[in-house]
Amino acid sequence: QATLVESGGGLVQAGGSLRLSCAASGRTFSGYTMGWFRQAPGKERESVAVIDWSGGRTLYADSVKGRFTISRDNDVSTVYLQMNSLKPEDTAVYYCAAESILGRWGGMNPRAYGYWGQGTQVTVSS
Repeated sequence: QATLVESGGGLVQAGGSLRLSCAASGRTFSGYTMGWFRQAPGKERESVAVIDWSGGRTLYADSVKGRFTISRDNDVSTVYLQMNSLKPEDTAVYYCAAESILGRWGGMNPRAYGYWGQGTQVTVSS
């Protein structure tokens, strides 16, 4: 079983930055596509960014392109989300997730991801 723990969320003013971390344990981390997702109040969960097992293939939601960067360090079983130029509309609970199947490219479909962290709150004020 995979255990994912997010950290790094908090309150930041518009234009600021945050760096989220997701530490994984309990399964083989390096072979899985990983993703960051978010859910704002009253809205469905949406994809933010994903990264393949090697870190060489990434994909971003249009709303965060040029502002967010996803990366991973397989040596320490951690995936990161660097968030710059934050906007109030980025406010949400951010979740880290691992693809359900080893070696599969899950893309931006949340349904492809079967292992989820507890979430970390990101609040961006005006």
